[in-house]
Amino acid sequence: MRTKLFFFSLLFLFPFLSLFAQDMQEGFNYLETGKYGKAKTFFTTILKQYPENKTARLCFGRAVGLLGDSKRAVSIFTELKSEYPDDFEIKLNYAESLLWDSQFTKAETFYEKLIKEDSTNFPAVLGYANTLSNLKKYKTALELVNKALQIQEGNPNALLSRKYIRLGYANTIAQNKNYDQAIALLDKNLIDFPNDKDTQLNKANIYLITNDLENAEKTYIALASNPKDSILSLNGLALVAHKEHKEKKALATADLVLDKAEKFKDDKELYLSARERYIQALLWNRKFMSAQRDITQLQSLYPDNSRVLALQAAHGMYTGKFKTSLDNYNLILEKDKSSFDGNLGIANAYRAVGDDKKSYTYAFKTLKYYPKQQDAEKLIKTLKKSHTPFIEEKTAFTFDNGNNEAVNVTVRSEIPLSVKFIPEIKYDYRTTKNTVTRNTASSHDFSVGFLYKFSGRASLQSRVGVTNADGFTEDYTEIVSETVLKTKPLRLQNLDLGYKRELQNFNADLLNREIVMNNYFLNYNLGTNINLGWYTQYMYTSQTDENTRNLLFTSLYYTLLQRPALKMGLNYQYISFKNSVPEIYFSPERFNLGEVFAEVVSDPQKNWFYKVSAALGRQFVEDDPGSSTFRAESKFGHRFSERFNANIYGMYSNIASATAAGFEYIEFGFKLKWYFLRRPIFDKKIMELNK
Repeated sequence: MRTKLFFFSLLFLFPFLSLFAQDMQEGFNYLETGKYGKAKTFFTTILKQYPENKTARLCFGRAVGLLGDSKRAVSIFTELKSEYPDDFEIKLNYAESLLWDSQFTKAETFYEKLIKEDSTNFPAVLGYANTLSNLKKYKTALELVNKALQIQEGNPNALLSRKYIRLGYANTIAQNKNYDQAIALLDKNLIDFPNDKDTQLNKANIYLITNDLENAEKTYIALASNPKDSILSLNGLALVAHKEHKEKKALATADLVLDKAEKFKDDKELYLSARERYIQALLWNRKFMSAQRDITQLQSLYPDNSRVLALQAAHGMYTGKFKTSLDNYNLILEKDKSSFDGNLGIANAYRAVGDDKKSYTYAFKTLKYYPKQQDAEKLIKTLKKSHTPFIEEKTAFTFDNGNNEAVNVTVRSEIPLSVKFIPEIKYDYRTTKNTVTRNTASSHDFSVGFLYKFSGRASLQSRVGVTNADGFTEDYTEIVSETVLKTKPLRLQNLDLGYKRELQNFNADLLNREIVMNNYFLNYNLGTNINLGWYTQYMYTSQTDENTRNLLFTSLYYTLLQRPALKMGLNYQYISFKNSVPEIYFSPERFNLGEVFAEVVSDPQKNWFYKVSAALGRQFVEDDPGSSTFRAESKFGHRFSERFNANIYGMYSNIASATAAGFEYIEFGFKLKWYFLRRPIFDKKIMELNK
């Protein structure tokens, strides 16, 4: 929340007495009614005739300062103060000129002296309160403005100052997450200024931060007291609908805002805010072409406007055009290096392209300009968690109708040493037996590896280790390894090229035979902006038993819902082996499988999470008649804290695997993940680089 505190200059009534000639009354009236240009001209004329007239000089100084030439005003009152060191009225005006010139620290010191001279002087007390407000010393400022209102009860200038002091104080309190206290302070403002727009907007913002959407909605509804404020009200209600994940409602509300705003095109700020919300609602509803058309229209109306640039950047973030986003955020920062949209936006864009170092930099810059800003803090927290060492444990129990049973325990740890280099350690233990033949076997795998990110478009993952197998007739040790080059060749596309050396360890008989598989694979995923996706995997395998395998899997899917994510699609799988050895393992010359599937994944922001998928299909093994297939998988878990989560899972499949037909496979287990450190190993370096 960003609250602007405005200093409202006071026009003091001076006891001019005989010093003021009647012919200066016109100039006094100009000052009192805010016609500062005319006042300046008037007193310039007076000073040509009476250059030493103290009153005319004082009034001229006020007119100059209130017109914006604060430095000249300070100079005028500094000179007057040196000539009349005991004149309290001149000292008051000198103090106020320091405020006009934003010399708040100097003004604070001077007002302290004035208060000691006369603690009951209303302009002095109120000026001191406004000075402390500008220095963000809101608690003392509030005490002083209340004192000013005791001196002059109901003074409109003091009431207005108190309103903005409370707004600033509430903002600071809310930054410290004392939300109830901040709301209580804002409610006091509504006693002085019923349904005040600034106060209501600040209240609504706090409700949005705390996800109190019901009260946010009530506050925005109450704001609609006139045609212009009704636009602000509906704009807020569209945002509330978005926070509730009711995107269609948000778009309908934003559309209504747009209609109302057509009557106020002359009010650039109001009209732009309505167009801005409508485009945002189009993006929320994934109507990217319509959003781009409206952004282009706005660009013609407001060339190089930072808010329009931010909309174009947001469009790029939604559609995967991250370079466009980076270019637009950089243009915003060229105009204003402290821009909130520019700094936080570019931090998110760098995160999206995989440049975490720059993402950290701009997230910290956001906090530099906007201390304790929630979204920036959340981004830094997300970045740090992604680089925090963790240990993950998975235990699985498997059964099939071939009388095979297995227990598999995997322990894996990632220890990021930088944003680019992430070492990994992995241990895997598997024991399997056949309950009929009584054959048993076990294996121990230990490997070390790393992930190195060359850039956001390319990274290399590599792992090497040893497997020690203890079969029922054979014991042996084998090297296992994996290398994958992960790339993003084009927008919304991922291409992985890799090699993996592993053992056939599905059951005891296979583990005992020491069959090593050398897999060469390619994974390709294509995303679109129309919720359609396509994933393909091709794998060629050569085995130490002189057999080879070709495997092709492809999936065309469509995302029906975003929260929870609901995806449906079609899968096709083809497998062929050079040699068919069904007595040892499933190795058909031709295998075809087609299936339809559905998958639902929970809202990622929730502490309880789940994933459920199911597929129905038809499989054809060589020339055998086709048979129906069914597979299902589910996962249910909970995030117990920021550092620990757990889930249980289960899966069932009757797709041919160990035998040609009639195969059934069941697996269930649990998974634990613990971030054993609270922050990245290189956290101090991150903090030092971003001081």
